[in-house]
Amino acid sequence: MHSDVARLDLRLRRRSILGYTMGLAAYAWLIVALYPTFRHDTSLDALTKGSSTLSALLGASGSFTTPDGWMNANLYANFVPLFVLLMTIGYGASAIAGQDEEGTLSSIATLPISRTSLLLQKALALAILSLPIPAVTFLVALIGRDFQLRLATGALLGTTVAVVLLGLDFGLLALAVGSGTGSRGVALGVAGTFAAASYVTSSLAMTVHWMRPLRYASLFYWSVGHRQLIDGLSPSSLLVLLGAGVVLGILALGGFRHIDLH
Repeated sequence: MHSDVARLDLRLRRRSILGYTMGLAAYAWLIVALYPTFRHDTSLDALTKGSSTLSALLGASGSFTTPDGWMNANLYANFVPLFVLLMTIGYGASAIAGQDEEGTLSSIATLPISRTSLLLQKALALAILSLPIPAVTFLVALIGRDFQLRLATGALLGTTVAVVLLGLDFGLLALAVGSGTGSRGVALGVAGTFAAASYVTSSLAMTVHWMRPLRYASLFYWSVGHRQLIDGLSPSSLLVLLGAGVVLGILALGGFRHIDLH
């Protein structure tokens, strides 16, 4: 499979890739460097105990001052997935629907390349976009060992993979909706709404009783909402995240095959 289209799309987004990645890397380093200052601060743990619902919504489950609690509350439960989703949902919505609205997709479609191959290249670019932020956060977290912040390497790597798959899944959702409707705005709205609902469901499931059964429908739960920084990425979580990506990819392909290009 040729990758000219994927390379072009990534080249057009190189500044945003670099900007988001460097910005998150700087923030992650700051969080890691601040950990020794707060590791014995009992008032932080009192905060999580005093307002369990608010702390859960912010991703602060359990002790705030343990290495996994600190990194989860300040990075992995919120900021890392958020920045990944900003990149993947934005690209997923524009890769087909956005370019079709601009009138550029029809020119690309005239090249000697099938629609299946074209969509696969878009999916490849989407997968690559989901990698830089989790990867650089992983590297910064490893540096945390010099700041008394030690996480199990296997669990950290598993969580990194989970965040990559999370970004890919929601990006594919935007791609599927955009391919089916031809509207970038609808794709952004649907994918963003589902991502927000998934985050809230995963965060509040353990403190709001009636929401607990719903956590299994949340991709956030399967990626960063179930002790992944402690226990690693379970086979069931990996299966759910991969399965969701396959289903959404098939839906995107089906929509793109039938869309009328402008």
